[in-house]
Amino acid sequence: MSGPAGTPTPAPLPPPPPAAAAPPRPVRYDFLNSKPPPNYVAGLGRGATGFTTRSDIGPARAAPDLPDRSAAAAATPAVGRGRGKPPGDDEGGDEGGDEEKGYDENQKFDEFEGNDAGLFSNADYDDDDREADAVWESIDQRMDLRRKDRREARLKQEIEKYRASNPKITEQFADLKRKLADVSVQEWESIPEIGDYSARNKKKRFESFVPVPDTLLEKARQEQEHVTALDPKSRAAGGTETPWAQTPVTDLTAVGEGRGTVLSLKLDRLSDSVSGLTVVDPKGYLTDLKSMKITSDAEISDIKKARLLLRSVTQTNPKHPPGWIAAARLEEVAGKLQSARQLIQRGCEECPKNEDVWFEACRLASPDESKAVIARGVKAIPNSVKLWLQAAKLETSDLNKSRVLRKGLEHIPDSVRLWKAVVELANEEDARMLLHRAVECCPLHVELWLALARLETYDQAKKVLNKAREKLNKEPAIWITAAKLEEANGNTQSVSKVIDRGIRSLQREGLDIDREAWLKEAEAAERAGSVLTCQAIVKSTIGVGVDDEDRKRTWVADAEECKKRGSIETARAIYSHALSVFLTKKSIWLKAAQLEKSHGTRETLEAILRKAVTYKPQAEVLWLMGAKEKWLAGDVPAARAILQEAYAAIPNSEEIWLAAFKLEFENNEPERARMLLAKARERGGTERVWMKSAIVERELGNVNEERRLLEEGLKLFPSFFKLWLMLGQMENRIGHGARAKEVYENGLKHCPSSIPLWLSLASLEEVINGLSKSRAFLTMARKKNPGRPELWLAAIRAELRHGNKKEADALLAKALQECPTSGILWAAAIEMVPRPQRKSKSSDALKRCDHDPHVIAAVAKLFWHDRKVDKARTWLDKAVTLAPDIGDFWAFLYKFELQHGNADTQKEVLKKCIAAEPKHGERWQSVSKAVENSHQPVDAILRKVVLALGAEENPNAAET
Repeated sequence: MSGPAGTPTPAPLPPPPPAAAAPPRPVRYDFLNSKPPPNYVAGLGRGATGFTTRSDIGPARAAPDLPDRSAAAAATPAVGRGRGKPPGDDEGGDEGGDEEKGYDENQKFDEFEGNDAGLFSNADYDDDDREADAVWESIDQRMDLRRKDRREARLKQEIEKYRASNPKITEQFADLKRKLADVSVQEWESIPEIGDYSARNKKKRFESFVPVPDTLLEKARQEQEHVTALDPKSRAAGGTETPWAQTPVTDLTAVGEGRGTVLSLKLDRLSDSVSGLTVVDPKGYLTDLKSMKITSDAEISDIKKARLLLRSVTQTNPKHPPGWIAAARLEEVAGKLQSARQLIQRGCEECPKNEDVWFEACRLASPDESKAVIARGVKAIPNSVKLWLQAAKLETSDLNKSRVLRKGLEHIPDSVRLWKAVVELANEEDARMLLHRAVECCPLHVELWLALARLETYDQAKKVLNKAREKLNKEPAIWITAAKLEEANGNTQSVSKVIDRGIRSLQREGLDIDREAWLKEAEAAERAGSVLTCQAIVKSTIGVGVDDEDRKRTWVADAEECKKRGSIETARAIYSHALSVFLTKKSIWLKAAQLEKSHGTRETLEAILRKAVTYKPQAEVLWLMGAKEKWLAGDVPAARAILQEAYAAIPNSEEIWLAAFKLEFENNEPERARMLLAKARERGGTERVWMKSAIVERELGNVNEERRLLEEGLKLFPSFFKLWLMLGQMENRIGHGARAKEVYENGLKHCPSSIPLWLSLASLEEVINGLSKSRAFLTMARKKNPGRPELWLAAIRAELRHGNKKEADALLAKALQECPTSGILWAAAIEMVPRPQRKSKSSDALKRCDHDPHVIAAVAKLFWHDRKVDKARTWLDKAVTLAPDIGDFWAFLYKFELQHGNADTQKEVLKKCIAAEPKHGERWQSVSKAVENSHQPVDAILRKVVLALGAEENPNAAET
C-alpha cells in the first residue's frame, strides 16, 4: 500500500499474544531530568571516584575535519515524530511516552505563552507587536485600578484575620516585657543562669580505675623517707659529697633558682675589686656593645647607594651645606672617620659662611685640631654666637674661656648669650663692671638689669631699677624686684606702695593685668622669701577681672589651689584680703582657721579665732574651736572663759552648754558638770541634755538618780532610742534581766526602726532564754526593718556561737541576696569560708563593693595571715584612710605594726589615730564606752582594743 504522496505505508503490527505479558515501562524519576547541583561528582559519596584513561583524553594528534552533518540531519525526514518529541527518540524503551503527554518535558516553560512559545520564537518583534502589547498593558492597568480598593480592603481584612489567629511571640509577651522596666538590678542579677541539661548534649564518660603499680608506691616512699646513715660512696669521700645519682631531682623551680644563684656568684666573682677598680664596668660594657656594628651585605649596599647619591648632591650643588654635612655623617657611620673629616673640610671651603658646617667640622676633628678648626670658623664668621660659645667650651681654664668670650663680644656686643656666659665666669666685682657694659649694649633685656641690681648696693640698685624702668616701661618684673629690694632693706611700708605704683604705671602704659600671672609671681616671691611682696601682690591684683558676685567663690578657690601647691603664705594673704571684704562670712573664717590649724602656729590660730568671734559672734563653731584649742593647750581656765563669753553672746545655744559640760566632765569636775546640765534642763534642754545628765550619774554610780533622769527624759522624749537603750543597759548591768527586757520591748514600741534596740533585745534573750527565742526576735526585726545588714550579721553570729555552721551559711546567702553591697556581710563571708576559697570570695567582694573599708580590712587580714607584709600594710592604710572614724581599723593597723613594724611606724600610727579621734567601731565602742574607760585618752583605748583583739583571736588560733 502507498500513502497519498507515494510514501509506502507500513503494514500493521500483529496483536501481542495473550499469554505473554507486556514488558513493564521503566520508571522515570524527576531528578533524572533536573540539573545536577554544582560540583556534583557521581559516585563520590560511596568512594567510586573515576579515573581518566588515554581513551578518555583522546589521541595526541588533532582530530581530522569531519563533514557537517547538520544539513543532512535537517534534510532527513522526521518519521513518526510527534509533537514535543526530540529527534533520536523514535526507538527506545519509552517509545510513544511523549506522544501520549502531548508535550516535551524538557521543553522550557514560558510564563506568558505557555508551552506554545516555540511557535513564534523565531518571529521578529516589530512595531505592531509593541503597540499591541502597550494597548493590553493599558487595559490591564485600568482593570487593576477598578478593583484596587476592593482588593486592598479584602487583603487588609485577611491580614488582620490571620494576625488575630496567629499572633507573633513579641505580641504575646508584650505585657510581660513592659513589666521588665520595674525589675531592679539586684533582682536581675539574682536570676540564676540557665544551663544545658538536655541528655543529647551530655556525653557519657567512662571512668576506668587502674590499681597503682607497686613501683610508683615504692618510688614515693623512697622520696619521702629520711635516711640517717651515709651512703658508702659518701663515706668514701669523707661524708662531704653526695653522689648526684642518689639525689632525686623533683623540683624544677629549685633547679632554676639554683642556676640563677650560680650565675650571680660568677658575676660577683668577676666584679671583685682589683686595686680599687672593678673588672666588669657596666657603663663601659654597654658602651662597647653600642659601638659594635654588624654590617651585613644589605647595609653595605645601602651605604654605597647613599654615598653615590650624596656625591651627586655635593658635585651638582657644592654650595649646599646640608649635603656636605650628610656626606660626612655617612662616612662617620660607615667607620671612615678620615674620609668624613676630608669631606667636611671641603664643605668648609665651599660654604665658609655657614656655621653648621664649621660646627660639624669641629665635632669631627680630633681634640688637638678642633681649636684650629673653630678658630678658622670664627674668623670666617665673626658674628656667629654659636661658634664663639663652642670655642669657649673647648678651652679648659676659666681665664681662657673668658678671654674667648670677650673677644666674641668685641664682634657681637649685643649678644645676650655671650654676656651671660662671660658674667657667669667672672667674680662679683668683675661681674658688676661687665653688667654695666652689658646693659649699655643690651638695654632692652630685663634679666641683665635685674642681675646688675642684685649685685649693687641699695642706693645703686634703686638707680639701676629706675633706669631699667625708663628703658622697659612695660616690664612687671622690675617693679616686683623693686618691692623685694625694699623688703630686703627693712622698708616694709614701701613694699605695698611700690606694687601699687607699678600696677598703675603698667595700666597707664596699656598693659593688661593678668591676674593668674600675678598670683604666680606672688608664689615665686613667697618661695624667694619675700613674704611682704607676696602679700602686696595678692592685695593689689586678687580682685582684678572678678565680678562682685563671684569674688567669694573665686578667692576661696584660689586659696585652696595655692594651699595644694604648698604656697601657704599666698593662701593666707588671699584669705586675709577676702576677710577684709567679707567680714561676716563664717565659711571664710572657718577655712582661714583650718589653714592656721594645719600650717600655722597656735598663736596665729588663736588670733584669727578671736578676730572671727569679734566679727561673727553668732557662729557657735568658731567659739567652740577657740575653746578647744585652749583646752588642748592645757589652759582650762581660758577655755572656760571663752565658753562663758560664747554663752553671753549666744545664751540659748545647746552646743555651748554641752561644750561647757564636756570641758568640766573631762577635767574631773563632775559637780560643775552636773550643775551645768541641771541649768540646761531647766531652760528646756533637748534629749541630748538628758542623755548627758544620765551619763554623769552613771559615772558617779548613782543608779537611782540615773534611773530617775532616764525615766523623766523618756516621758519628754519617748522617741529617742538612746534613752531606752541606756535604761535597759542599766537594768541589765545591775542584774535585772526581766526589767531590761521589758524596757527594750517598750522602747521598740516607740522606736520600731531602732537597730541597736533590736540587737540588745536579741542578745539579752540569747542569754536568758537561749538561741531559739533570740532567733525569733531577729527574724521579727528583719521583717520590720528589711535591708539592714546589721540584723543579718547578728543572726549569723548567733548561729556560729552555737555551732550551727550550715544555718549560718544559709543565712549569709540570703543576707547577700537582700544586701548585695553590704561591706560587713562580705567581710563576714570572707572570714567564714575555708582558707582555699577566701581568695575567690574576696575577689567577689571587691567587685561588689570596691571602696568599702570593711572589705578592704578583711582582704588586708588575708595578706597578713599569708605573711605578705607590704601588701597587708598597704591595704590597712587604705582602710583607715577611707574610714578614719572607725577605731577597729586603727586597732588592726597598730597590732600589725606591733608584730611586723618598728618603733617609728608604731609611733606614726599612734599619732595618726590620735589626730583622727575615732568614735565608731564595734570593738572600739565596747571598750571606749565602758564606765572604767570614760576618761581614757585615745592611745590608751587603742592599746586596750588591741588587747581585746588578741583575746578574740587566741581561741581561733587554737582551733586552726
